[in-house]
This record gives sequence, structure tokens and C-alpha cells, in this order.
Amino acid sequence: MDLPISSKYRSQPNEPVTEAERSRLSEQLNAAFAAGEIDQDTYSELLDQVFGARTLGDLIRPVEVLGKPSTYNVPAIIEDSLGQPGQLAEARTPAARTQLMLVGGIGVAAVLAIILLLVLL
Repeated sequence: MDLPISSKYRSQPNEPVTEAERSRLSEQLNAAFAAGEIDQDTYSELLDQVFGARTLGDLIRPVEVLGKPSTYNVPAIIEDSLGQPGQLAEARTPAARTQLMLVGGIGVAAVLAIILLLVLL
């Protein structure tokens, strides 16, 4: 994968590397290694490059190997799901709190209906 010319690593290759940039890339490398996306040798090599880099241009290879970071968070409803995409999930039973609110709401509505009938009669 070649980085686009608009990438800061290619458009500003002589800019110094900040500690925040080093930290971000090392976290991405750790996550990629933990997920099995890169092997031990590649991980060690790229980590050495990240911490040895002086300019953004020195980080081109690690950034190319890591690819684009996701720009969104996975919605919690999908993250908590046990199924695969496209599969229907089993119906969930309402939580006890929801059931209590429903019964309480019906009770309040019944009391209000009785009071309304008494007022109208």
C-alpha cells in the first residue's frame, strides 16, 4: 500500500516526530501484533523504526504496514453481539426494570381511568 501524497508522512517528511505520534503508532503496532495481523519479526522491526524515527518520513513503512486506522467506533449493540453479520439474533426477554415500569404504567393508567369515570358520573 502506498500512502497518498496528502499523507503527512509523505507531504511533510522532514517534520519531527512527536511523542504523541510515537505513542499512537506503538499502540497500533501492539494491537496489530496481539490480533495476529503481523508476526514477531515484523513487529520488532517496525517498533524499532517507530522509536528510532526522527522525522515523519522515517515512519512511512510502519504506517504503510499498519494501514489506515479505523475512524469510527463499533456500536455497542454490534460489539456485544455473539452472532455473525446477517444472522438473526434470538429475541431478548425484557429486563426486570422494564417489566416493572410496564406493570406500574398500566396500574397508573387504570387508576386514572377509574378517577376519570368517577368524575364524569
